[in-house]
Amino acid sequence: MSFKAEYIWIDGTEPTAKLRSKTKILADDAKGGELPIWGFDGSSTNQAEGHASDCVLKPVFSCPDPIRGGDDILVLCEVLNIDMTPHASNTRAALTEVAEKFAAQEPIFGIEQEYTFFDGTRPLGFPEGGFPAPQGGYYCGVGADEIFGREIVEAHLENCLKAGLAISGINAEVMPGQWEFQVGPVSPLDVSDQLWVARWLLYRTAEDFGVSATLDPKPVKGDWNGAGAHTNFSTKAMREGYDAIITACESLGEGSKPLDHVKNYGAGIDDRLTGLHETAPWDQYSYGVSNRGASVRIPWQVEKDGKGYIEDRRPNANVDPYVVTRLLVDTCCSALEKAGQV
Repeated sequence: MSFKAEYIWIDGTEPTAKLRSKTKILADDAKGGELPIWGFDGSSTNQAEGHASDCVLKPVFSCPDPIRGGDDILVLCEVLNIDMTPHASNTRAALTEVAEKFAAQEPIFGIEQEYTFFDGTRPLGFPEGGFPAPQGGYYCGVGADEIFGREIVEAHLENCLKAGLAISGINAEVMPGQWEFQVGPVSPLDVSDQLWVARWLLYRTAEDFGVSATLDPKPVKGDWNGAGAHTNFSTKAMREGYDAIITACESLGEGSKPLDHVKNYGAGIDDRLTGLHETAPWDQYSYGVSNRGASVRIPWQVEKDGKGYIEDRRPNANVDPYVVTRLLVDTCCSALEKAGQV
């Protein structure tokens, strides 16, 4: 007997990487053991040139395949060079280093992934050759006049749950055809690995409905909300006291840190972070309690409780979760360590 393993990886497309996958048939004796490495043609994924095209897939996370069912699995992989060193496109390797360095601070994340369904060249719910009613009633709405694609969203949620991912919720967003799911709270590597798998499941689920999903941060120009990946973050010290919350917020605004982060928070960020539509300007850093117009929001209950987490509202929907979690851990945990708040 045998089973199917869908090997998933992140390619080298710039400025925004794409997901790729292919199927490997494994013998039953591979169940529960270490999954084998595999290879692929990097010259077809912007990860190699034709004269030296081999790249290596190293399994790092696996879960049940909710689409095929049975014993079949999904396998997320890192991309390595043939000498087993991390490929230049492998951003997971850098996160692993930082996560291990600050593991004692117990950083955890919850990421809110916004996305938009498209039917051909127009967002789902947009009439042909025109625009729907202005945004306002679509957010967390109900009814066929305000909600588009719910059957796909429900199928995706069910697939994520069957896969055992730490998905924690869904909701309709501000623009027609725009939705959100949340992953976490879990560790930096877990939230990043699982978000990539959840994205793959989103594309694959929508495929069965003849619809595409995009992480474009500004899928419709003009007076429409963009799409972000608001990133909720805390350490043990932040979950125990408010001083650490303020230290983390202040550290993100020091020196070159605001631009160091923003330039790595997803392509097209200046189109989305304009200071309008619940965003702060991309080139200005701010934080505040309950302020969705700030770069970083401290939820009201965190101020009330005197402990909790912060929400970095700047990351785009198309951000690489390995990068955003690495930057937040490195910046905030370094500052907390320096302040003796660990």
